[in-house]
Amino acid sequence: MEEGVPIEHVMVTRSIARAQKQVEAQHFSVRKHLLEYDDVMNKQRENVYTLRRELLDGEVHVSDDEVVDSRAYLMTLAEDLVDQEVEASCGRDTDPEDWDIETLAGSVGNLVGLSAEQLDEIDLEDKNPDEMHDTLWAIVKSRYEEKEQAVDAEILRRVERDVMLQIVDTQWKDHLYSLDHLKEGIGLRAHAQKDPLVEYKRESFALFQAMKERIDTEMIRYLWRLRPVVQGEGAESSRPALRQRAPITLNDPGAAPSAFSGGPAARRPQPARTGGDDAAVRTIRREAPKVGRNDPCPCGSGKKYKRCHGA
Repeated sequence: MEEGVPIEHVMVTRSIARAQKQVEAQHFSVRKHLLEYDDVMNKQRENVYTLRRELLDGEVHVSDDEVVDSRAYLMTLAEDLVDQEVEASCGRDTDPEDWDIETLAGSVGNLVGLSAEQLDEIDLEDKNPDEMHDTLWAIVKSRYEEKEQAVDAEILRRVERDVMLQIVDTQWKDHLYSLDHLKEGIGLRAHAQKDPLVEYKRESFALFQAMKERIDTEMIRYLWRLRPVVQGEGAESSRPALRQRAPITLNDPGAAPSAFSGGPAARRPQPARTGGDDAAVRTIRREAPKVGRNDPCPCGSGKKYKRCHGA
């Protein structure tokens, strides 16, 4: 055949068409497999973004037919966490002799930032789990109500929203990193005769549930530990009539300074600068004559300077 003449034959055409169909089917299978992995993350993303949108709007769905504001949502989370701690340390199905009351009081106190003196005042002896829950919940609720009395409601609602959004964003980013690490090695499950996709769905769901638990716990821990600091009580407030309180900042005494700390007045004073590019250059002048290396040492040892202090 001469150069440039096309090859035309039924067998060649069928072979090429069959190979192309097999390659396209393989590529389709790969894309479908990747889509199944992405669907898992997409469903979790929709759940987290729905929570963020509800926190921004101030209307959170605690159930299919119940919508509450941010404060009621926090109270629901706090009461649920208290109930979980009671069930973990002093469960109804656990023998009363095996109840760990000290651990229960310590875990709840650490969650809401109770001092050692306040923990000592909690009396949980000779009480059933329901009474323990009521006692602890009354303490937790009153602690937050004291904060509300010292802070303007509008300011506190804004701080609640900012803190909760920050916690959701931080935990979601950490969760995405965890899913990336999980996806990298999930294919090795096939060597154990397990479907990698099924294992990925199962373990990613466990990671997602753990992330939601961390979000709930961090929200309560951070907001309950925030301490209102009133500044300039005697000064006349320049805020609108809706905020007739003195300017305040909210600081966490047990945490490092963050974006949720107060304004410039809440920052720690910085020490005066003593060096750097703008510091004055000081010239050092020698007043005493220079000692030669072979001269007697000025210390009076009788040795040459190079053998004594000049070594």
